[in-house]
Amino acid sequence: MKKCLGIISGLAVLFCLVTVPCVQCIAAEGGLRYSISVAKFENKSNWRGQWDLGDAWGAVLTDSLNQTGRFIVLGEKDMRREAMAEQDFASSGRAAGGGKKVVTGQMTPAQLLVKGDITHFSDATQGGGGGIGFKGFRIGGGGSEAEINVVMYIVDSSTGQVMASKKCYGKVTKKGLSIGLSRGGFSGDVGGFKKTNAGKAMEAAVDEGVDFMVSQLESIPWSGTVILVKGDKIYINRGEREGVSVGQTFNVGKAEVLRDPDTGEVLDQSLEKAGSIKVATVKEKIAICKVISGSNIAKGMTVALP
Repeated sequence: MKKCLGIISGLAVLFCLVTVPCVQCIAAEGGLRYSISVAKFENKSNWRGQWDLGDAWGAVLTDSLNQTGRFIVLGEKDMRREAMAEQDFASSGRAAGGGKKVVTGQMTPAQLLVKGDITHFSDATQGGGGGIGFKGFRIGGGGSEAEINVVMYIVDSSTGQVMASKKCYGKVTKKGLSIGLSRGGFSGDVGGFKKTNAGKAMEAAVDEGVDFMVSQLESIPWSGTVILVKGDKIYINRGEREGVSVGQTFNVGKAEVLRDPDTGEVLDQSLEKAGSIKVATVKEKIAICKVISGSNIAKGMTVALP
């Protein structure tokens, strides 16, 4: 009997190792990455509680996007605004710099934006069975139900156009032991929040939305820019961070954008190909390439997938 249990346990471990790849492996095999900024979702539901629904959704969504390995997740608008304010303060001469020069102009721009509205939320966690509170959470013996509906939009940051949208839904219904937030509310503890019924429902809706976003990446153009031409070396502003790997090939040329003369809306984009390059060396934020065809590749040209 013990021998059988040992074999079963070994098979279970092997199954987990084979079927549950690590995040780093997913990132390595996941293809090129897109920089993305998560805007605060507007709470249009009738729910009002002791914690901010939009902040909780943003935290769970940011965490899930990071876990995919397909996105470079940037700080929300308020975080980036604070970073710029700190740069302005440091360059004003009023801060003790210790001889360190203030560096500006290095904030990563977002290729994509994700925003949306929370249209419905309910958290009917019951604590009728002698519930207790501990570190911001309440545990009760009654039943519980949490439900959320969200509309999510993927926006092209360069044009402002909505590229795709998705209605996301999450619901958790449990009997017996229930976990919810007590007074003190959501304070950024994503791991703890995900253990609550509200967090589990929200995570289900977020996972549905993130899976949809990843499925849309093949139809979203990925591009970079030639930042330096030095002899036979072509430097581009995409590197390991964006998923670029040695041996990868790209087309290079002048991007042509057709705009509606009345509205300024982008109608079409194409690449007037000047040549092709192959990645020889990759660093964190740049890649050094060799020309494999063409001879008129210049700084400022667009880099795109073949």
